[in-house]
Amino acid sequence: MIKKVLNGFKTVFKGLRLTLRHFFAATESRKVKAISDPDYFAQNSGITTIQYPHVQLPVPEVGRYQLDVEMDDCIVCDLCAKICPVDCIDIESIKSIEAIGKTSDGTTKRLYAAKFDIDMAKCMYCGLCTVVCPTECIVMTDTYDRSMIDLNEMTYKFSDMTAAEADEKRLALEQLNAERFAAKQAALQQNTENK
Repeated sequence: MIKKVLNGFKTVFKGLRLTLRHFFAATESRKVKAISDPDYFAQNSGITTIQYPHVQLPVPEVGRYQLDVEMDDCIVCDLCAKICPVDCIDIESIKSIEAIGKTSDGTTKRLYAAKFDIDMAKCMYCGLCTVVCPTECIVMTDTYDRSMIDLNEMTYKFSDMTAAEADEKRLALEQLNAERFAAKQAALQQNTENK
């Protein structure tokens, strides 16, 4: 019986000694180090709580966080929306009647982006959309603290085209297609008459 009581005091003393050691070691905070630092995992003592948002942990270079789209480089190829496993990218394109311009890598732009929305509430941060983009216009940034009360605020709209501009581009495309169809019908009619 005395052995059990002594063993109980011994285990309580070991637990208190460990607790007191951490208590007195917590007089200063740990230093925020980059993950690439060789001593990153060597810090065993100190307060680990950081004063967020004034102090932030370093973000790894290969981290996958908030998506961003550079619309000047986007050719509206729709590959990112097709590969997305959760369908969080919604793109609506309008064919142009002439070349719109060039991207930073020299690719000719021939489609307007009437709609380019990314719902970050659905996004699973897999990074597949950034891999398939031929012009590398969609990238993952180091921003990770996007907290919103309303889920509709998590849908980011990257297209800068208004609804009126989109309707104007659609109308111009319809007129061009009607003219081409009429010219084709006239050519067919002329071929039939010549035979």
